[in-house]
Formats: sequence, structure tokens, C-alpha cells
Amino acid sequence: MNLEDLIATEEICTIYKVEHTFISSLHESGIIEIVTVEEKEYVRSENLGQFERMMRLHQDLNINPEGLAAVKHLLDRLEELQQINQQLRNRLGLYE
Repeated sequence: MNLEDLIATEEICTIYKVEHTFISSLHESGIIEIVTVEEKEYVRSENLGQFERMMRLHQDLNINPEGLAAVKHLLDRLEELQQINQQLRNRLGLYE
């Protein structure tokens, strides 16, 4: 794991103007992963998009962290079903 692929949670709090407790609650809900290196907490840069999406839902719709976990589960399931649908369409295209 490279430190270049990580973003400090303190930096995220400053940039997005959120409390560290919000990031911690997303981690506890399993939405994002927090990595600790030398007693400093980081979020993987690949999880930043997920964080931004959940932050907007939290701020715009006032959804609590437990609700955000449910929304994430539904969005993940939707993406999975869309991939299955595309695979089935591709297979069907072979027979047309």
C-alpha cells in the first residue's frame, strides 16, 4: 500500500467541511475503509467517490449513517443487477 493512494481523514474533514465523527460513522457502517498508518487515519483514494456520494445524501436528504448503509447496499445491488442484465443482453444478441 502506497501513501500516495491514501488521503488523510483530517484533510477530508477540512476540504469537505465534515466532522471526523461522520467519517468514523461511515467506517463503522462498512461504507468506507479507514486505514491507520503510524497512528494517523487515512481513506483510500478509490473510496473517495463513495464518500462524496454518501456525504451528499447525508447533507441534502438528511439521511443518517444507518440509512446510508442501506442506500449503499441497494445501490451496490442495482449495479450488480445492471451488470447481469448487460451480460444477458449480450448472450441474447448471439441468438438474434
